Amino acid sequence: MPPTVNFVSLVFLTAIIYLFGNVGALECYVCTQQEGNVEKCLSTVRTCDYEEDTCLTEVRWGSTPYWSQGAEKQYYVTKTCATRQYCEQRRQDFVSYCHRIWYEDWKCAECCQGDRCNYFAFMGAGTTSLNLSVFILSLLLTLKEYFHL
Repeated sequence: MPPTVNFVSLVFLTAIIYLFGNVGALECYVCTQQEGNVEKCLSTVRTCDYEEDTCLTEVRWGSTPYWSQGAEKQYYVTKTCATRQYCEQRRQDFVSYCHRIWYEDWKCAECCQGDRCNYFAFMGAGTTSLNLSVFILSLLLTLKEYFHL
């Protein structure tokens, strides 16, 4: 006995929802207090919740969490999904500490929108403006991911 039209329709609808259910969901790199923008910060991706429309990156420069005299300074990177409002609030909270002076502790927050837009974390004391090489590399990585190359 052939399957009924309702059963076939239900299977088809379930497949469509499964395949396209997360089409609008943002993907961000995620990590917590990693030493630099390496390893986990560049390989762990999370599909954000519906209301999270922004990727947030926080970069801290300072001594190890338990201060000791003469301790070397290093970067600590945290990446996550966030709402635009929360991300902008974090940027405002950090603005007075975001001076990027190498011999002082500092912290900065950056917001971006777009799948995996937080791959790079601007950590140095140089400019934070987007340059052509960063743009091209980001575009190539996105195309590679999109076309599964």
